Amino acid sequence: MLSLNQKIGQTFIIGISGHSLTKDEKSFIIKNNIGGVALFSRNISTFEQLHALTTELHALQSQKPDKSPLFVSVDMEGGRVARLKEPFTVWPPLQKLGNLNSTSMCFEFAEKMGLELKAAGFNLDFAPCVDVLTQNQNPVIGDRSLGSDAETVAKLSSALVRGYVKSGILPCPKHFPGHGDTTVDSHLDLPIQKETTLETLRTREFLPFRKAMRARAEMIMSAHILFPKIDPVWPATLSQIFLTDLLRKELRYNDLIVTDDLDMKGLRNRFSVEQIAVRAIEAGANILLYCNEPQSPSLALEATLEAIKDKKISEDLIDKSYQMIIETKHLRLANFKTLPLQEAKKVIGCKEHKELAQNIKDGVLIKNNSQVS
Repeated sequence: MLSLNQKIGQTFIIGISGHSLTKDEKSFIIKNNIGGVALFSRNISTFEQLHALTTELHALQSQKPDKSPLFVSVDMEGGRVARLKEPFTVWPPLQKLGNLNSTSMCFEFAEKMGLELKAAGFNLDFAPCVDVLTQNQNPVIGDRSLGSDAETVAKLSSALVRGYVKSGILPCPKHFPGHGDTTVDSHLDLPIQKETTLETLRTREFLPFRKAMRARAEMIMSAHILFPKIDPVWPATLSQIFLTDLLRKELRYNDLIVTDDLDMKGLRNRFSVEQIAVRAIEAGANILLYCNEPQSPSLALEATLEAIKDKKISEDLIDKSYQMIIETKHLRLANFKTLPLQEAKKVIGCKEHKELAQNIKDGVLIKNNSQVS
């Protein structure tokens, strides 16, 4: 029987320090039944090294208390948000796809990228970015967005989600409720959208998320943004209004909610590690993401245990999130298998994928086996 600590651990996705697991990292993941790992550029040197690392991570499943597979995740959008460099295909930013305005090209883009991710041992990608770019001075989104028209972004987002799903990768549309109208980077400080109303979000920012849900997105990432006219106290990631009342109840989203990195300064400049963890769970988040600060997951675990002990949050919230995560893993990851190294090498950076990426960069639309510039 799992301990409460081990149920909480399943709700965490954490970063690791280097090119292989340290003894302490391995012990922490197994002992606490950690739900997943997120890899970044610091974890990747060569394809062979990456393949060995993801193989090692997947092998931890048999040693975990509940024998559940790990989410082995990456932040891979294309353009400047690309953790995987050559020999992987170098994919263009989503803005290029938005300019083409082709659902078939979006589907191909996501499917082919997904096949390379899967060959490398990943099963979850924190993509696509479905933010509607309405602020040209936006320092964090920019060319990561498909465009400024909500209907177009929604249509193309749906195709991207379907492409990832077809490849066998879990997509995670982001950043709910929408990061496209901000002038502050939430990695550095908290964006405050003083004038944005709920009606604006409903008619613009929510549209791509609605389409992504219908396309079988089973995970959505929240944004660290304060909307004072909607919730004057809590940024969206920590807001019950946004995660429960709007995303769950109004938009009828029934799958997993993951936070953006909880150590970003947009939150940490205002709240403690412990306060953030407890409040995110209370607000309705199912998965807590910790990317870069090695001490945060253990502090968050202890804080969550204390909050349940002190009846500040209900153990039922943890039980519900645990069951949702396990069900998703059972449905989507049960048959996931890491490709042998030599077979995987044939997939990454293959000619077909590079040609597709180049066509998108060049603005060449492929339609019915003919090219239209």
